[in-house]
Amino acid sequence: MESDEGLRVVMVMVDRETETVVLTRSDGKEARFPLTSPMFESSSLLSRLAYPPTFEGLFVQTRKGDTIVFELPRSDGADQLNGRLVVYLDQNKWRPVSDVLQGRCGGAAADREAAQRLVEWVEAGRIILPASAGHYYETTKWSDAEGRYRLGLSILQLSRGWQLRDPLQVRRDELRWLFRNRLAPGGVLPTAVTLAPNVIHSAARGFTPLSPPPDFPVQEAFQHEAVVSATTLIDLMLDSEGGELGPETGWTQDNQGFSDWLDSQDGDSQKKRKAIDAWLFRDLQRELGEESYAAGLTAERLKEWGSASQPVQELAALPCLGLFREMLHERHLNKGTTWKPNDVIDMVYLSCAAGYADFVVCERQMREPLARGIARLGRSTQVFRSLAEAVSAIAAALDAGSNA
Repeated sequence: MESDEGLRVVMVMVDRETETVVLTRSDGKEARFPLTSPMFESSSLLSRLAYPPTFEGLFVQTRKGDTIVFELPRSDGADQLNGRLVVYLDQNKWRPVSDVLQGRCGGAAADREAAQRLVEWVEAGRIILPASAGHYYETTKWSDAEGRYRLGLSILQLSRGWQLRDPLQVRRDELRWLFRNRLAPGGVLPTAVTLAPNVIHSAARGFTPLSPPPDFPVQEAFQHEAVVSATTLIDLMLDSEGGELGPETGWTQDNQGFSDWLDSQDGDSQKKRKAIDAWLFRDLQRELGEESYAAGLTAERLKEWGSASQPVQELAALPCLGLFREMLHERHLNKGTTWKPNDVIDMVYLSCAAGYADFVVCERQMREPLARGIARLGRSTQVFRSLAEAVSAIAAALDAGSNA
């Protein structure tokens, strides 16, 4: 028999159906406490959530009986990749993977086989398929409620809580690192693929996370933040009401106008590249000003940096911004380019993913400029347009790793 002193809580569960918090003890006994206020909106499809005090993972069950498991972050910031390869799938590449996970037969046999391999590798803990805010935006705006739920469920089940940081914040992080490195070389860039809470949307978009109670100790405050963040992401993706289309920012029209103007200009590609760099620096002027200030640069030092010959080269060396610049050059130098509203989502997220992932799979229109940019910059990320091609390369990398 286990003594009372040796007993411990092994699971904390919130049950929506009974409106209770359930604490399960190591001897199997339970204590139930009523929820003092509703935790779920009427449109929420979550039924219960649970996690052990040891914080290994978050377990969520939906009202349709499906289960989602998220890994949870460590408070000490230790590396949790554990040698796993990072594979970023563009939105349209998630469809065949979701079909396989949901037991549906559709698409080409090669894609189905490749998707099955990806699912097996995730389940075996060999790769990570991170989700991004782009995936959330694209999925939740679907009008087909059942299709939206199934695709969203698949992304959640296979991403397992791993996220791509908001690219707008990643770009800022890179700029701040660049400027700090000028003052004190040797700093380390934060990773863009992470389990950290509240990073998939950033303050750059006006996002303000819920703060833990002020009287919580540091460790408990971190765990509270992590659980709330993970639960919110799952709830958001599966909400029965779906999402809304974002506002038109004018980015598409601005780039179309600039491309049309560039097409009308004489001069070689090098002259046009300089014009595109000027366009990019204008687009980044707010971030450059704010992040240089946050890094400790004076206005004089920033002006000195901007007037020197190396700003473009330093920008090109940044993992995310360097590739975004390359993609921008490719699109604007391609005479007759037609810009579409989705281009901004693709370029921003794919350049960020390719800057930090091992493999990226995306459609041909974005794969070509991204791959050429990676080659010009000498990066190691591999980019593919088909799941079958990507899976062959991933298998080779996994074999090489296991034989190392």
